[in-house]
Amino acid sequence: MLDVPANPPLNQAGAILTVDLDAVGDNYRRLRERLDGVECGAVVKADGYGLGATEVATALLREGCRRFFVAHAAEGIALRRAIGVLPEIYVLNGVHPGAEDDCAAAGLVAVANSAQQLVAWQATARRLGRRLPVAVQVDSGMSRLGMAPGEVENLDRNAFDGLELKLAMSHLACAEEPANPANERQRLTFDDLRFRLPPAPASLNNSSGIFLGEAFRYDLARPGAALYGINPTPCSGNPMRQVLHLEARVIQTRTLPAGTGVGYGHAYRTVAPMRTATIALGYADGWPRHTAAAAFFETEKLPFVGRVSMDSIILDITALAAGRLRPGDLVEVIGDNQTVDEIAGLSGTIGYEILTSLGHRFHRRYVGG
Repeated sequence: MLDVPANPPLNQAGAILTVDLDAVGDNYRRLRERLDGVECGAVVKADGYGLGATEVATALLREGCRRFFVAHAAEGIALRRAIGVLPEIYVLNGVHPGAEDDCAAAGLVAVANSAQQLVAWQATARRLGRRLPVAVQVDSGMSRLGMAPGEVENLDRNAFDGLELKLAMSHLACAEEPANPANERQRLTFDDLRFRLPPAPASLNNSSGIFLGEAFRYDLARPGAALYGINPTPCSGNPMRQVLHLEARVIQTRTLPAGTGVGYGHAYRTVAPMRTATIALGYADGWPRHTAAAAFFETEKLPFVGRVSMDSIILDITALAAGRLRPGDLVEVIGDNQTVDEIAGLSGTIGYEILTSLGHRFHRRYVGG
């Protein structure tokens, strides 16, 4: 196996991904202020939505965040090593059979999504001879994870012996659509189910849920995407700061005569002489193959021409003066001129997928924080 560095040096990388940790912190403060005194946690699963869970969580610790959420036990154990013993780390997918001792040793909070997971975690507490923290997720209407109403009703009255119930939680399916009646139905179902559990703090809000109003606040919010600059209110302007900047290096420039086929399949053909630049970015870096986007040099828009290749994209740079853009220069593909949400819209997807698809061939740098 090739020993390729996870974060290649700046002079060797084809593209540079910059994460603004000050913007992450500012987004956290904006969400917390909107919650008007309700505690604000942070979802840092999928390596902080692709931007670095350790770096993001460390920045948020400085902002006072004390509850973090990951998807898998391995993520939680790695985060524990990185941020120390004090913050609470919740494993949203629950603890898989055989991983209980590792999770307990790392002091993770298991999120029980089924009676079976709860029983296994209780058995672990009994075997270890100490109380273990647990959260219970109930399915209020998303049909993805969580105890179904029947499971909640049938829980044994001793189901929480040896456990400390830290949180009763559920997840909104349609929070980005404020007028969708599913939101209120889920809230009412959540209220019914959580009151069948032992008393515990409650949590329903994701990023978009924070903007649904006071009735949805409960005791803890769990924003994810909004922390990373994705718009939690897609029906209106984005109240969040942009966090990510992605710049790709120019490999070469050339001048093409009219009638020249460009890229695989000659999907594009020049109709007049065109000056082009090839940049070091492609679908192997997580860039969507069918996205007809553009790059920016300073404020000049440089459209993509032809198909996205594995390691490169061709730009039309005719609008620039000859010689202004040269090999080694950087062009912006995500940033102030073109946001993650805009790229997602051009790709027929969501900002979450764009962020979490970004690869590891970039030179990553963190500013602020």
